[in-house]
Amino acid sequence: MWNRFILLNVIALTFSFLALAYEPSPLQDFCVADPSSSVTCKNPMQVQAADFFFSGLHLRGNTSNQLGSKVTPVFATQLPGLNTLGISMVRIDYAPWGLNPPHTHPRATEILTVLEGTLQVGFVTSNPDNRFITKVLQKGDVFVFPVGLVHFQRNVGNGNAVVIAALSSQNPGAITIANAVFGANPSIPWDILARAFQVDKSVVDQLQAKF
Repeated sequence: MWNRFILLNVIALTFSFLALAYEPSPLQDFCVADPSSSVTCKNPMQVQAADFFFSGLHLRGNTSNQLGSKVTPVFATQLPGLNTLGISMVRIDYAPWGLNPPHTHPRATEILTVLEGTLQVGFVTSNPDNRFITKVLQKGDVFVFPVGLVHFQRNVGNGNAVVIAALSSQNPGAITIANAVFGANPSIPWDILARAFQVDKSVVDQLQAKF
């Protein structure tokens, strides 16, 4: 009987830790972020409709950059009413053949829908399989990227492309692989990168110089 009691407690604690690994459920109707403090909510009696409102996702993002893409975020920073609700969204614009490069969201699953254009999307599963799962999406298609996995989107059409994506965190975070590896500050020692990628120092130097 005692062993069964211990087992049930271990199971309960396990599920408790799993639940705490993600954003907890709010304990009140809302907790609008207070711009004057990083830890407190706005007084609920002072909250206005503007705290739950954002305008601008109808505007095309500027894709005149090396990657040919632009992410317009709607996180708690832009929409204070999202604070503690565990959700956010982005608009992503792509020039013809524009790329949202391989990256991860350490705190969120992402689901996107194509509003315009044709996109190749894909993600890579974790070690040791490292399976590359990819698909070409058309207008109206939906695709999901599991939390933490490296993924990308590329416009494979001759016109512009647009998606709207939702993320399961008010602050999903983004780690762009190339920036993190070759643009770290301070730099990752060249010999570590050379050995990891099986390349010469000159190649590492060239890549670090770009980032």
